[in-house]
Amino acid sequence: MAMEEEQELFAHDRDEDEEKGGKPKLELTVDEIIEEYVGSFGFSQLVHVFLVSLAWIFDSQHTLVTIFTDAEPQWRCKMNGYECWENASLCDLHPKAWEWVGGERMSTVAEWGLICGHRFRAGIPTCVFFLGSLLGSAIQGRLADSSLGRRKTLFYSCLFTSITAFLTSLSPNIWVYSILRFCNGFARSGIGICCLVLSTESVGRRWRGQVGQYGFFFFTAGFLSLPIISYPLQNSWRNIYRSISLLPLLYCLFIFPSISESPRWLSLRERKEEAMQVLTKLAQSNGKKIPKNLTISNPSCTQPGSRTCNLWSSKWARKRMALVMAVGLGVGFVYYGVQLNAQNLYFNLYFTVALNALMEIPAVFLGSVLLSCMDRRVLFSLSAIIAGISCFLCVILSRDRQKNKDQAGNWSQLSVESIGFMCISTAFDVMYIYCVELFPTSVRNFAVSMLRQALMFGASMAPMLVAQGRLSPFVSYLVFGGVGIFSGIFGSWLPETRNRPLYETLEQQEHEEMINEPYDSEMVKLPS
Repeated sequence: MAMEEEQELFAHDRDEDEEKGGKPKLELTVDEIIEEYVGSFGFSQLVHVFLVSLAWIFDSQHTLVTIFTDAEPQWRCKMNGYECWENASLCDLHPKAWEWVGGERMSTVAEWGLICGHRFRAGIPTCVFFLGSLLGSAIQGRLADSSLGRRKTLFYSCLFTSITAFLTSLSPNIWVYSILRFCNGFARSGIGICCLVLSTESVGRRWRGQVGQYGFFFFTAGFLSLPIISYPLQNSWRNIYRSISLLPLLYCLFIFPSISESPRWLSLRERKEEAMQVLTKLAQSNGKKIPKNLTISNPSCTQPGSRTCNLWSSKWARKRMALVMAVGLGVGFVYYGVQLNAQNLYFNLYFTVALNALMEIPAVFLGSVLLSCMDRRVLFSLSAIIAGISCFLCVILSRDRQKNKDQAGNWSQLSVESIGFMCISTAFDVMYIYCVELFPTSVRNFAVSMLRQALMFGASMAPMLVAQGRLSPFVSYLVFGGVGIFSGIFGSWLPETRNRPLYETLEQQEHEEMINEPYDSEMVKLPS
């Protein structure tokens, strides 16, 4: 009798399913739904990625604005009876014998006298900015994976970036200025993380690398916009900050409402109806339809505090994260250091910064093309090593210039420096894509935030070396070269992720990699 009752119950449930949809329920992961029913990369994802990636512009502007606002301007003799000569050091001249070209409000160095005995103070704002970014990456990365989600974290990051940038323009002295730069760094730290994850989590596996690189075009656009914004405002560093504070605010008001939350994150938080709504909207815009009987399968982890959602709970994840952070520290140090070192090349600052920004375009383009046909590990390592070799060549060329101090600038050095910057920029971009693919959805935002922390920590050490480079340029390039080569070597120890699926949890990824990727599982082990 029990057997007959079970058969009748099964037949009744089957009849109900057939009456509702004509087919039994089908459970698939978000990754499978995107690949099979939404489309790997259609028009809806293109628009979504475009709108999200616009925020990279602000990330770039607020990170690199100090190249102009904290630069040491040119000076000239007053010819007022005090002894003065053009090739002299400012520290050897009477304060009334010279003046800043363009006035004291041209930069923070000029306004607050950050020269001679106070020269070291000029590097403090940039250092604490990156330290603020380091702290913000940890906190905002955790919030984006847990309670706030990617979308809300992006909103608050943009909003507070705008507010802190405007307040920075009101700074009365170097110490208040440094505190506000720390706050600005903390605020903007969530922008890059959320932009990258929001973009890559909405597309199929074949397009993840290209979409991640696509966002860096906007980072480059922000970098390239700085000379354009700063040149007409060069007589007031405060107005530069006010101008770049407007864009994030406009983004929050007019563009942000059109951005959708990540369906992967919604699914992981058991908000499956919302996740399905996002997927359905994407599919409709692509001219496709999701079956009514389709549901999202249950991930094995729903709470960020559980073991499978804690990155540090898995031995393989801890080792992998440690290696990613070690590599990221070196890349961040070289990437931001070479940019900040632009003022030590003895060329027009606006021309040098614009050239470096333009070199990011071929870096992003080449990275996008090569990611589709090369292993991530090989592309990253080669890019970092070539960048290091270029810095070593700059050491030789900078020593040649020291022997000929009358030279306005060394075109050979500028060319080699530009090639090196293009390569380290490629490594920087690829490292972000790599990190997204190395970890599952449950800890992905946190993993990218940890990489971001490592990049910012490396960047926070660069300004002091750049300041030293004003006296001995070859020293800074020597250090940049060595760090770049070692980062490339360490990067070769990471596992390959090209064309691999994005896993949902740590346990799932560990299980699948041990079954399907024994070689990569061995590569996770750090060399003894």
